[in-house]
Amino acid sequence: MTTDTENADNKIGALMLRAKKYHRTARILVDVDDYESSVSRTYYAMFYAAEAALLSKDLTQSTHTGIHRLFGEHFVKTGIFPASMGKNFSRAFSKRQLGDYDVDLSLTAEEALQLWETSTIFIQTIGDYLREQGFLETFTVQI
Repeated sequence: MTTDTENADNKIGALMLRAKKYHRTARILVDVDDYESSVSRTYYAMFYAAEAALLSKDLTQSTHTGIHRLFGEHFVKTGIFPASMGKNFSRAFSKRQLGDYDVDLSLTAEEALQLWETSTIFIQTIGDYLREQGFLETFTVQI
C-alpha cells in the first residue's frame, strides 16, 4: 500500500515527464511550421512543470488561473524562483490563448522558438528545484 506522500511523489514525476514530452513535441512542431500548436504544447509543458512544483508543497488547483496565482504566490513572491519565471509563464499562457483561439492571428517561427527556449529554462529550473527538494532523482530537459 502506498502513502499519500508516495502518490504525490509519483504524480510529481509523472507531471515532469509529461512536461518533458510536451516540450520535445513543441520543438518538433516548429520544424513542421505548426507554430500555433508548438506554442500550445510549450505552454502546457510549462503548466505541468508548475503544477508539479505546486504539488511539492501539497498545493493543487483545478484552473489555469488558479495554477498561475498559486505559482506566483508560493514560488515567485517568496523568491524561490525569479520574477521572470512568473512573467514568462503568463506570457506563454497569453500566446497559447491567441494561438488556440484567434484564427486571424498567425504566430511566427521566431515567436514559437523564443517561447520554447524560455520554457526550457522554466522547466529545467523547476526540475532542479524538485531534485534539490528530494522529489526527483534526476531531471534534464532535452534540447
